[in-house]
Formats: sequence, C-alpha cells, structure tokens
Amino acid sequence: MKIHHLNCGSVRTIDPTYDGPPSAPAVNHCLLVETDRDGLVLVETGLGLGDIRDPDGSLGADWVEMAAPVLDEEETAVRQVARLGFEPSDVRHILVTHLDVDHCGGLPDFPGARVHVLADELAAALAEAPSRRYRPAHWAHDPHWVTYDTDAATRAETAEDWFGFTALRPRGLPPEFRLVPLGGHTAGHTGVAVHRGDRWLLHCGDAYYYHREMEEAKEPHPLLDLVQTGAEVHRDLRIGTQARLRELVREHAEEVELFSAHDPWEFARLTRPQAPGLRR
Repeated sequence: MKIHHLNCGSVRTIDPTYDGPPSAPAVNHCLLVETDRDGLVLVETGLGLGDIRDPDGSLGADWVEMAAPVLDEEETAVRQVARLGFEPSDVRHILVTHLDVDHCGGLPDFPGARVHVLADELAAALAEAPSRRYRPAHWAHDPHWVTYDTDAATRAETAEDWFGFTALRPRGLPPEFRLVPLGGHTAGHTGVAVHRGDRWLLHCGDAYYYHREMEEAKEPHPLLDLVQTGAEVHRDLRIGTQARLRELVREHAEEVELFSAHDPWEFARLTRPQAPGLRR
C-alpha cells in the first residue's frame, strides 16, 4: 500500500507563531492511498474543478472572501490523480472527515466513488444546505453515500477500541483503514486513520488547526483559531476532543502520527521529512 500526501487547495497565507518556519498558504491536506485490491482510496477531496471554475457559485462568495483560495486547477485531486498516472474511475472510495465546503468540493470529480461519512454529518449537511458551511453543488451528482451511525458504534460489528477511541471499520475497505469520530467541529466530524505499515497516520480533519495545539502549551494559531471557534457546533466537545488527541500524542507518538487538514507546516513535514523549523 502506497500513500501520497496531496494539497488539494491552497488558501490564505498565514504566519507561524514562532521563529523558524516561513509563512505559507494554509492547505487542504488530502491522502491518496493505493491499495492492493480496492483501487485508490481518497481521504478528503479539498477543492474540485467546479469550485475552481465557479468559486462564488460553488463555494459561496462569503467563503471565498474569507478563505482567499488560490483556485489553481492543478491543485485539484482529480488533476493530481491524473499526474500520478491514474483515471478518476480508479478512485473507488472517498472518506471525508466532514462535509464542510473545503473538504468535499472534489466529490463531483469522482462520481463513481463510494463516499464514506458519519450519518449525523450527512443529515446535517442535507438539512442546512445551502449555507456558508455546506454547499449542495458538491453532492448534486447524487453520490453513493456509505454512512455510519455513531449512536450504535459500541454495538456495531465494525466498532473497536483504537488507542482509547471508538473506531469504525469502513465497509468494503481493507483493515488498514478506520473512522475515528472526533466530535465538536461539526455534527458528525470524524478522523480517518490509515496504517502505513510501520505506524498509523491519523487525519484529524478540523479537530484542531495548528500543530502547536497538540503540545502541552496548547497554543492556538491566532487566525486559524478564529475559524475553528467560529465554526464549532459544540465547544466543550471540541475542547475535550483536543485534550484526548494530546493524550494520544503523549502516550502513543511512536505508533500514531497526527496531522490536521489545514496546517501547512505539518504538510511540509510529511511531504519533506527534513523540513526545518517545525517543532512539536
């Protein structure tokens, strides 16, 4: 199994809060996983072709003004999949942490994929769209949704303990994948764990925004924190999720590597392991 880290949509440039790493555009961090039997699996989609070509209509003018996306077609997942030598139809499964505008904009570019999402998240998106958070253009093609009920998670055959979290095994995928619900940001927010052979990668979505939030100092990024606090649906649950993730870092750093959806310095660390200046 081979894992590619993709930035599927650069947005507003931000500064770090300490000396070392340079300023950088925030990213939409996605994973493309080559499996032995189940084709390609995409974790998140970032922005899609429709978003690039009609940003105000697809993403919403308010979001575009706030996020200042670069809107580069070559950053879309479908274009990056092609550059790796694959067809869009080779992407058979997509796992999304949630359905916020910048996490699922590429869904229409892979119309044949099965889209795995928590049931609470899909229900909220369908009920609240159109809104700044949820944009119906991203599922107008009627995706093949595969949903998971977290209320029944402790009783479900696919549920298990994962480093102290309740995790779900996505249906139809190999055992290297887990959905790890991380509540607070949206109604059905989840992390996505992928085992890369030597350790787990945990895509935390928007459970946190900045790598220094996972340190003992719990330092948020001043700009990104405005976004995460403005978007939270349950503050206490979000703060509790972050506390549990910090505990995961403290106790299982050799077994699990965490990253969030938008931190450009985490993306640099994972794509260029020797990138200087990033501390955790």
